[in-house]
Amino acid sequence: MRLLTIPMLLVLFSVTYVQAQEEFIPPPAKQITRFPFKLLTGGIITVKARLGNYPDTLNFVLDTGSGGISLDSTTASLLKLPTQLSDRTIRGIAGIRKVYFSYGQTLHLPDLPVENLDFHINDYDVLTSAYGEKIDGIIGLSFLSRYILKVDYDSLTISVFTKGSIKYPRGGFLLKPLIQTIPVLHANIRDNRPLSSRFYFDTGAGMCLLLSADFVSDSNFVKPKRKWYATQAEGLGGKAPMKQGVIKQLQLGPYKFKNVPTYIFDDEYNVTQYPALAGLIGNDLLRRFNLIINYERKDIYMIPNSHYKEQFDYSYTGLGMYVVDGEIQVVDIMPESPAEQAGFKPGDIIMAVANNFSNNIQTYKNLMQTPGERLKVLVLRKEGPYVLTLKVKNILTGR
Repeated sequence: MRLLTIPMLLVLFSVTYVQAQEEFIPPPAKQITRFPFKLLTGGIITVKARLGNYPDTLNFVLDTGSGGISLDSTTASLLKLPTQLSDRTIRGIAGIRKVYFSYGQTLHLPDLPVENLDFHINDYDVLTSAYGEKIDGIIGLSFLSRYILKVDYDSLTISVFTKGSIKYPRGGFLLKPLIQTIPVLHANIRDNRPLSSRFYFDTGAGMCLLLSADFVSDSNFVKPKRKWYATQAEGLGGKAPMKQGVIKQLQLGPYKFKNVPTYIFDDEYNVTQYPALAGLIGNDLLRRFNLIINYERKDIYMIPNSHYKEQFDYSYTGLGMYVVDGEIQVVDIMPESPAEQAGFKPGDIIMAVANNFSNNIQTYKNLMQTPGERLKVLVLRKEGPYVLTLKVKNILTGR
């Protein structure tokens, strides 16, 4: 019996071994290029690239919240690109519209030409004005679906790899989002009560968390006595009013964040896809992790980085300022906000903030992100210069 059993066991092991050898293993992913990126207010990623034979570099936002790839209409006109009206529509926070496309273009990232891209054309003037830097386009699914990306917020670099097998480092967590055009993932949130829901994973959103007003209303999620402040955000189609405040907790995988700055959005055009989704998680939270984005395997691997424990931005001014004809101009003032109380008026030209005369809107916004700070702001009006005192409110404490 033993003589029969041993050969049978050998055969069984042999069959198992042969089957394992027939399993297809994709070749290892290979690094193609590595290049720097820049972080703007709210954690927005911008990268430099060239388009076609145009010699100058352009600024693109890297955006997992984009289901394609796009180009600013002014930039398309400057480059004299042929465009064609399509029957497709795009949806943004301030509108839905049919779009023109420029087909078959090549995007030149450092040491990486990306060919046969169909850019839809959109007006990004409001983003350029808000950030004080020309936003020439947005890079989304059309690029992200072709490669594996490592986004390192410690070194401010992006590494691009071919598709293939890749080993994720220890110490992180593997998300398995649903990816059709935009990654969708589960997260747990807590305020008036705990809830689990689905959210867009959106590196192009300069905030921590955005919730649909319909979701908030239907779920009775927000604490009834919690204070919310009038504000607005910029996106496709222009500006949209929102409410700004804080929720008690957000948990993404094993990572818990308390007192998370949150926007509530009256989503007229259903950008947040409620009731299927509750909203989106933006890059002011996601930038606290180095990311490996692998659309082919529907993987997003995240590992905490040096920004993980940074305090959230709880500042509130209610001051909407934009770059207009090279000047930083006050355009919007939220009612009952610190900006209104300080005496700002639409049309004020901001000359300096806290004795900083850089005329850089990113610098001025950063100076206004210290809750409790009293800032001297020099503004210019027709009748002359004025010094206003702006007290930055803390949305966490209400003071």
